[in-house]
This record gives sequence, structure tokens and C-alpha cells, in this order.
Amino acid sequence: MSDKTHLSDSKLHVVILAAGKGTRMHSTLPKVLHSLAGRSLLARVLDAAELLNPASIRVVVGFEAAVIQAACPEPHLHWVMQAQQLGTGHALACAVADLQQAASLPTPDDRVLVLYGDVPLISVSVLAPLILASQESALGVLSTQVENPAGYGRIIRDAAGEVVAIREHRDAAPDELRVHEINTGILVARLGDLSAWLPQLVPHNAQGELYLTDIVGLAHAEHKAITTRIEPDPLLVTGINDRGALADMERAWQLRQAQRLALSGTTIMDPRRLDIRGEVISGVDNLIDVNVVLEGRVTLGNNVIIEPNCVLRNVTLGDGVRVRAFSHLDGAELAAGVEVGPFARLRPGTQLSANSRVGNFVEIKASRIGAGSKINHLSYVGDTTMGADCNIGAGTITCNYDGANKHRTDIGDSVFVGSSSQLVAPVQIGDGATIGAGSTITHDVPAGHLAVARVRQTNRAGWQRPKKMAK
Repeated sequence: MSDKTHLSDSKLHVVILAAGKGTRMHSTLPKVLHSLAGRSLLARVLDAAELLNPASIRVVVGFEAAVIQAACPEPHLHWVMQAQQLGTGHALACAVADLQQAASLPTPDDRVLVLYGDVPLISVSVLAPLILASQESALGVLSTQVENPAGYGRIIRDAAGEVVAIREHRDAAPDELRVHEINTGILVARLGDLSAWLPQLVPHNAQGELYLTDIVGLAHAEHKAITTRIEPDPLLVTGINDRGALADMERAWQLRQAQRLALSGTTIMDPRRLDIRGEVISGVDNLIDVNVVLEGRVTLGNNVIIEPNCVLRNVTLGDGVRVRAFSHLDGAELAAGVEVGPFARLRPGTQLSANSRVGNFVEIKASRIGAGSKINHLSYVGDTTMGADCNIGAGTITCNYDGANKHRTDIGDSVFVGSSSQLVAPVQIGDGATIGAGSTITHDVPAGHLAVARVRQTNRAGWQRPKKMAK
């Protein structure tokens, strides 16, 4: 999704809380920089925030603030320092104070949306209904229902069903612990109300922190309108506390991605053994075998087969392409009918034309291979333009690097290169030329010529092999 969504006429300011160390991650890396499906948790939250088209985005940081800022260099972000982690209420107070000192002063009716840097699957589809539903309220709260609410803050409602408080698990009474509606932490409120509520927060809880959730009780006490929305899909609003939770979310999200592909016409041999770490655009009647990793932007035509244990990153595969087992494709473009592998490596800048063939233990980079050409075994082709219907023998190497600079090899159509040959660039091989096996080609070969460049064989009668010396 790339189009931004304008939700209201009033200004919306997004605050993302990302100051915590994440002690339970047992890592020197800030929790919000750990990855889910190939992107950091914080990057995913920022994606959702930017799609709301807000007036501003503020990220509250503390632990390893410089590391987080370096990982998210977007110039439009406002960074707010929370020097002491005194709770979510204190974190938001830091952001509100920074917002009120902005060059373009906000108004009390501007709205502030609070997100969390460790809730990576939050999306516009979740946030938009909350923002729209709470337009006329002082406060909008996002909740969800879970089967096991242990550890989560509970949504406390009165007999009329109105929200009156949010109670953290460790502070909840026994009857409140039986509540299955939990707080996600995500809320939207008028700036003027937040400015009044936040100074009233006191650390009257087991943690000794300023809980942002206490503003619900303050709003209720002032008879301010509170809107709640229950998100039906708990996964989309779940936060990450430790690596176990991160692994569980990774598997759950990957399974959904696999199911989406399957429902759009791709056979997934085992949805639990497919990893999608980016965007996949797939045609119909494709097949993806087990232990395949798809990264970046991967585009598949129709009738594509990807065999087991392959990694594809930023590639485009045309109709009928077959990628055999244990192949690694990165930044490559394959036309219709191409076959690659097994054990092939295609590096960035590789373009394989229709019906070409790259076999086992072949590496190609920054090269264009013509239609119908074959590089079947144990070869390296780099910085090369190759015509159609060529045959490159086993063990052929294009020597493209002289230790300082890269040089190109140009091969015409219908060229035959014998096994164990070296083409020392820069060099041109004309149409229909033949290179004898074992040749080291250092000069251009004209069209139709045979080039043989190897030392003449010498046979010596009576020659004795060296023997081991006695110890």
C-alpha cells in the first residue's frame, strides 16, 4: 500500500513510544530494531503512521536513541528524548511538551494518536475506524479480545457498558482479572485534554510508573466522552515483549502470507516452511516448494516453479520459469521459460532472456544472457553481454577484474566456448566463433573463427613420479 490516507479535517499528530530498552529481549539492540519478516518493528509502525498522512510524527526514544535514529533516517520525523523511562504517561508527556513548542503551534482541538514501536502489525485498516469513530469524543481507545488475557491491562466497563478505567494486570482485582477485553495501549485524544490529564498522573501502581492508561479514569471522572473500538484480530495489535513472542508472531504472520498466496492461485507445498520478507506479486498456477525465502520485491508470472531451499531477493520471474533446488537469486530478471539451478547463484544485474539455461554451480552477475543460451556447469560469468543460442562449457570463467577495475566481455550469437576456458576481459567474441577447450583468450575472436590458446602438449617417456623420502 503506497497511497496516503487523509482521515479528517483537523490536524492529526502521531506519537510513537519507542524509548524502552526491552530488557526481556536480552539484546544490545533496542527492541524496536529487531526484525519481523525482514523489517524492523519500528519501521513497520512508521509505515502505518505515514499512511495516515498526519501533520507530524514524533518518536519518543531513550535507550540507544542514536542507534534508533540512525536506523530510521527519514528527515520528516521529530525525535523526542525521554531521558528517564518513567512510564508511558511520562513518555507521552515528553512528546506533548515537544509538540507544544513546535514552530507551527497546534491547537487544543488537534488530535494525538499514540502508537507503540513494538506493535509491528498495526495498519491503517485498524487505525482508521478508531480515528473516525472518536472524532466527536475526547478520547478513543482501541481494545481487543483474547482467550488468555494474563499479563494484559483489562478494559473495565460499568453496568451500562461504558469504559470507566483500564487496570494493569498486576493491579487488577480478582473479578477484573476475569475480563477478556484487553487494552492495546493505542489511543487517540484531543491535545487540550491530554495537556490537562497528563500532569495529573501519579505513580500509584506496583511499577511506580506513570501509566498512560490512567487518563481513561480521568476522562470518565470528568464525564468526557470515551469511544472504544474492539479490534477483532488480536494479532494486528499485539506487542512484542521477548524473543519467544517475536518468533511466535513471525510464524503467525508468515502463515497468513502463505495462505494469501495460496488463495490467489499459488500452490504452497508447506505454508509453515515459507518465509516472505517483503512483497510478493504472483500470477496463477505457480508452485513454491518447502524452505523457500522470498525477500524484497518478488514478482512471479504464471506457471512458475520454485524448488526447495531457494532464496529469491528482488527478482522478477517470467511465465514458466523453473528455479531448481538450492539456488540463490538476487536482483535478477528472468524471462519466460528460463531454467536455473540447482545450486546456481544469480547476483544483481543478471538478465536471462527467454528459454536460456543456467545450471548447477554457475554464478552470474551484471550480465545479460541471450535467448536460448546455456551455461550448464561450474562457470562464472560477470560483466558480460552474451547473444542468443550460445553454449558455454563447464568451468568457463570471464576474468572481468584486473585488481582495480572491472572490464566487459562481449559474446555474439551462436558462440561455442569449450570447457575450462578463460575469457580475459576486455574481449569480444564474434558471432558463430568457437573457443577450444582449455583456452585462455586474451584477444578478440572474429566471427566464425576457431580460437585455441593453450600450451602444446608434451609427452615424456620414462618419466618417474616423485617418491616420498624415507624418515
